[in-house]
Amino acid sequence: MRQFEVIGSKNVSQYLETLRQVSRHYFFVNLILLWAVQVNASKPVLSAETESAAWPGQHRLTSAQVGSLLIHELKCGACHTGIESGRVSEKTAPDLTNVGGRVAPKYLQEFIAHPAQKHPGTTMPDLLTSRPEAERTAIAEAITHFLVDQSKEKSLPAGGNPFDQERGKALYHSIGCVACHGPRDVFEQVPVKPNESDDDFDEELEDHREKRVQPVAFGLDHVPEKYNVASLSQFLFAPLHVRQSGRMPDMKLKPDEALSIAAYLVSDRKVDESLKTDERLARRGRQYFQELNCAACHSLAGITPAKRVNRLTEKSLSRGCLTGKGGTSPQYAVSQEQRLSMELFIKEFTKSDSPVIDTDQVVIAKTLTTFHCIACHTRDDFGGVPDAYDMFFTGNDLKLGDDGRIPPPLTHVGGKLRPAWLKRVLFDGESVRPYMVTRMPQYGEMNIGHLPELFARVDRLQGKDLPIPSAEGATPRDREREKLLRQAGRELLGDKGLNCIACHSFNGRSSQGSQGIDLLTSYQRLQPQYFDSYLRNPGAFRPRTVMPTAWPNGVATFTTILDGETDRQIEAIWYYLSLGTSAADPSGLRSVNTKLVVDGSKAQIHRGRSRIAGYRGIAVGLPERWNYAFNAETGTISGIWKGDYIQVNWSGQGSGDFQPATEAVTLPQDVSFLQFEGEPTAWPKMPVMTKEARTNPNPLYPKNVGYQFRGYSLDKNDVPTFSYRSGAVDISDRIQLIGDSGHERLQRIIKFESPSTQTLWFRGLAGKITKEDSQNFRLGKLRFSIPAIPFLLREIPDQTGEFELLIPVQISQGQSTLEVNYELLSK
Repeated sequence: MRQFEVIGSKNVSQYLETLRQVSRHYFFVNLILLWAVQVNASKPVLSAETESAAWPGQHRLTSAQVGSLLIHELKCGACHTGIESGRVSEKTAPDLTNVGGRVAPKYLQEFIAHPAQKHPGTTMPDLLTSRPEAERTAIAEAITHFLVDQSKEKSLPAGGNPFDQERGKALYHSIGCVACHGPRDVFEQVPVKPNESDDDFDEELEDHREKRVQPVAFGLDHVPEKYNVASLSQFLFAPLHVRQSGRMPDMKLKPDEALSIAAYLVSDRKVDESLKTDERLARRGRQYFQELNCAACHSLAGITPAKRVNRLTEKSLSRGCLTGKGGTSPQYAVSQEQRLSMELFIKEFTKSDSPVIDTDQVVIAKTLTTFHCIACHTRDDFGGVPDAYDMFFTGNDLKLGDDGRIPPPLTHVGGKLRPAWLKRVLFDGESVRPYMVTRMPQYGEMNIGHLPELFARVDRLQGKDLPIPSAEGATPRDREREKLLRQAGRELLGDKGLNCIACHSFNGRSSQGSQGIDLLTSYQRLQPQYFDSYLRNPGAFRPRTVMPTAWPNGVATFTTILDGETDRQIEAIWYYLSLGTSAADPSGLRSVNTKLVVDGSKAQIHRGRSRIAGYRGIAVGLPERWNYAFNAETGTISGIWKGDYIQVNWSGQGSGDFQPATEAVTLPQDVSFLQFEGEPTAWPKMPVMTKEARTNPNPLYPKNVGYQFRGYSLDKNDVPTFSYRSGAVDISDRIQLIGDSGHERLQRIIKFESPSTQTLWFRGLAGKITKEDSQNFRLGKLRFSIPAIPFLLREIPDQTGEFELLIPVQISQGQSTLEVNYELLSK
């Protein structure tokens, strides 16, 4: 694997160094605070280390509300009746079905014996608190043998891939890991103040300490004993597979990025990677697993949890799991502050027969606190990046200021973003801020799926509706008004008007200055009321924004367009942006066509928009002058051509619109894989928007049909393997060139990883298909070959003469493979 989306350690280090030079006092204040964070990083994270509440971070929850979160984090409802599930998802225990192939057996045994000692801050209770040490050890050993024995993999995967610890360190300190885990290994010694007599420094430091937010810092000291590099990288790549409750989110890491971060965290520590299980011990361990009621939290086949006991009461706190006094009950390592918070909640919860029902605002605050969203984002008067972590939030365009490096506030977010777009951000990893190094984590729809609806109900903004002129039934007067608005909007954005394109990309093309959010995403993302309000006063929404206002106090500064009428100017810009990619370029937008070529022996990758591959297109050029396009939005091969590679509409290798440099065979861009019961009904098509129909009728396609893109990795020749999901099936998709000169073809190797046996339908071709025989089909100059397996060739309804080739792929539990070939013909 090699790096292909670079956040180089050198660049990060240079940027940090620049920040450190800004102010001597600020520099040394941060040094001391960072040292304090590192010293305390291994302490129990749920403990109140300072005078702050029983939950870390700057939240606005009451003590009783924190208590309700703690009760769900500790899974009290797994053993006790009467605990409402609440509107914030409960923390679930890790999946143990393959723990033997993930966690070092020695660590697993020691953790079972002494959870809080081995992993300070864990929410796993001590189940053996009443047992003598020798018995603790024996039980932990037996359970370890059982867990490893029932795992599909009995040992941790071997390493072997090259990795870069320095790159891992740079990634860890830049993409957002610091927000929850704190900085690591940044400074080698405790700094001293600049001058022993500098009393101002002491006063400034003390004042800063009083005002600062207590940062979140989940300790990672246990990690090197728990994982090896390979197993940790697998977990980091897809943490929600093992920890479905999302407390450890998916950071959208590519495989090689996960490998580098894992290497940095594990370093050169060696772990006991295998265990030869003893059948007798494994049987005994299974009995202990049942006896200790581990199945109450960890679901394993064939083991049922015990019946739940009576509901929690105030008396439960003086004689149950939270006393820390031993006894037969499991014991949780909680602080006195946390215990008092839970006691307050239980008092409120049990004082009447009516359940405590949180308001929408409280549910939002609880959710943002539970998932530590407020470690990066502000919401009203709470949350935000702590001073001690500020320098680790960076961007690659310093001219954008804090807008370019600090995640946006969540105040008014329900009134700001359209519901469909908010779902794409939260559940599909959509992003419009390529200049921001910190990434938006993915927590999983099952955990935060309630947020979009709550935000929409709570966040309502006053502002103009900005209706869009309709093409249907338009009168000559309406058409003249539409023409006027279109021209005015184009002029306002261009260099003869407000020159918005000086700081914003437009339709995938970079500006000549700062690289702000692409303006053409505005209509798709934003609510019109927010757009109107924000343009009038950007500082009211982001106080330190570099975005200027062209209408101070509601008065237009550019008076030659639409008679300087503020309402009409904003309406014109909104209408113009609603035209999407059909909007004519504003004046001053430069387009530089660059022809990319494939040099040497390695493949070339280019990502950007394309008519042949959609909004998230990826062009792949092979050294043998074979090329193809992959649509990452839908997971399909959407075009194949030979000869010259691509034309890009401005300089640069990393972004921008691209088109094939020679004639290509174009393929449909709809999703390629779907699950159906029986024979497929009509294949769901990718929505197509036009000038007349600008609203996407299905904005969450293809998520609604089960597709999710998971990134790609490169081999030593830079040939990509794409990773995506269809329902519960993980798919890896790779194309390579095979055959002798003059008889080459592209071989597509599709591998499936499925939790169960099932049928997955593959739509191999669509269009004017000609069947040559039972394994070969033609579409224009393309021959498509499949193995000797069943297929369905049927006419597409309402498209005379056009067919689709559907292949029912029989997938076994575990791994399966399908190979198909593409051959370009001369005629």
